[in-house]
Amino acid sequence: MSTTPTDQPASPPAILATAVVPWTAEWKFDAETFRRQVQTIARGLTRHIYIFGTAGEGYAVTDTQFREVASCFWKVAQEEGVAPMLGVISLSLPTIVERIAWAREAGYRDFQLSLPAWGALNDRELDVFFAETCGRFPDCRFLHYNLARAGRVLTPADYRRLIAVHPNLVAVKWSLSDPVVIGEAMALSPRLRFYFTERGYVEGRKRGDCGLLISLSSVHPARAKRYVAADEATRQQMFTEIQGIGRALKEACGGRCHIDGAFDKMLFRVSDRTFPLRLLPPYQGATDADFATFIAALPAEWRQ
Repeated sequence: MSTTPTDQPASPPAILATAVVPWTAEWKFDAETFRRQVQTIARGLTRHIYIFGTAGEGYAVTDTQFREVASCFWKVAQEEGVAPMLGVISLSLPTIVERIAWAREAGYRDFQLSLPAWGALNDRELDVFFAETCGRFPDCRFLHYNLARAGRVLTPADYRRLIAVHPNLVAVKWSLSDPVVIGEAMALSPRLRFYFTERGYVEGRKRGDCGLLISLSSVHPARAKRYVAADEATRQQMFTEIQGIGRALKEACGGRCHIDGAFDKMLFRVSDRTFPLRLLPPYQGATDADFATFIAALPAEWRQ
């Protein structure tokens, strides 16, 4: 994410993708598989990549794992010309601050924030959170991941208040489909760049420039890029196809998986059939059988 407070968003806007973390059978970080994943995404889909969102198990890693994976990501990002974004998730605000400070020293300037999820923040607590992140690191840029798991979903009015104080709060990730809320959010563009998943992206692009927070369509990078570049009618038709990917994914997991990373690892495995599906305990990932069921049920247009 290279947007600064004074930048105008590019058109067509960027695809923002996650790189998830591969674990060995001994629960060690598989650095070579991870590097290959970042290279695959960078060369075939987008060079706007982040790690340690909810799908990237940013909520689960120790400080040692955080630094090991972040260090590897920084190196391969430099080699591949990637704009690297680092997610920071914790119940502890001091831990969030410490991780940002460490990563800033390592070279990172783009960060993804999620609110602490132990209890929903009230307005005063929300102000403290952004003061201690955006306010403490004015030379860094921040994207807020606006999701229900955090206990509080921010509104366009919340963002209007926050950006008046923090010029380096520059972007928002948001998975929603309500056209009214999307319209209210897009009224804050270009000051804020919004990244919507495929369902919200259809509505957002009707109202202006927004980014694609790629999810289901990542199974076929070439078609995903066509989805971004398409006219409105074609994009709507392609979204109907993408909904079929979502049904196939849900049916394949049969209700056994409920963590984002289980699904995102399945999606990336379409591009790399050796990619491990394990999630850090105690959470349950998909199985090889689940993946085989998913592949068999993919809509024909989206099979590689």
